[in-house]
Amino acid sequence: MSTEQPGYHIEPIAFVRSPYREKFGIPRQPQLAPDVEAIIELAAPYDRGEALTGLEQSSHIWLQFIFHHTADKAWKPTVRPPRLGGNRRLGVFATRATHRPNALGLSVVKLLEVITSPSPALRISGCDLLDGTPIVDIKPYIPYVDRVEEAHNLIASEAPALIEVALSERAKEDCARFEQNRGIALAKLLRQILAQDPKPAYQPFNESRIYGMKLFDQNVTWRYRQNNQQWQLWVVAISPLEA
Repeated sequence: MSTEQPGYHIEPIAFVRSPYREKFGIPRQPQLAPDVEAIIELAAPYDRGEALTGLEQSSHIWLQFIFHHTADKAWKPTVRPPRLGGNRRLGVFATRATHRPNALGLSVVKLLEVITSPSPALRISGCDLLDGTPIVDIKPYIPYVDRVEEAHNLIASEAPALIEVALSERAKEDCARFEQNRGIALAKLLRQILAQDPKPAYQPFNESRIYGMKLFDQNVTWRYRQNNQQWQLWVVAISPLEA
């Protein structure tokens, strides 16, 4: 009898439209920036409204997706999780690393709205997905079976510590202008996203180094500074991305 295993074909059923334009800066888990919204747009031939019938009765949903920016990278049996400072190796199956044999990820997000017109879509929040991420399955979150009260994980037993986020006067003006034009509370979103401290844990704090991330169609820049003997993430400015 042949020991060759069959292959399986998976294709996207939907795509994510989120404010995250690049991997750097995205919270490392869902729900860490709870007010970040995104749209899940169903793709043909799965863009049929009846496929979503009843989903509006769920407060949260599971999204299974493809790490499309790393899908072509070779997987390794051990990885260095950012949470552990990037200097300790764990088995890939003991982590949520993006470099996996099948490049599949799983996120639970809050379902805000089931959109039926002009085309089927879902509005969600607590998103941790890159814009354009392919979705391969959507399932309702069912509390009585999905929540395990006695569950534990000794590697990540509690949420990571947050860093204080402060905005310069220019950044405050930039956020106010963005909110006036778009109706989006950008300052609030920045505080949620950047409080996770996107800087790799193995990098020492450096007051002279400028960091940046692409959010919506804006470039957000920041640096780190000492404040009352504690490190603070100081947002310098928010400016439109160059075309």
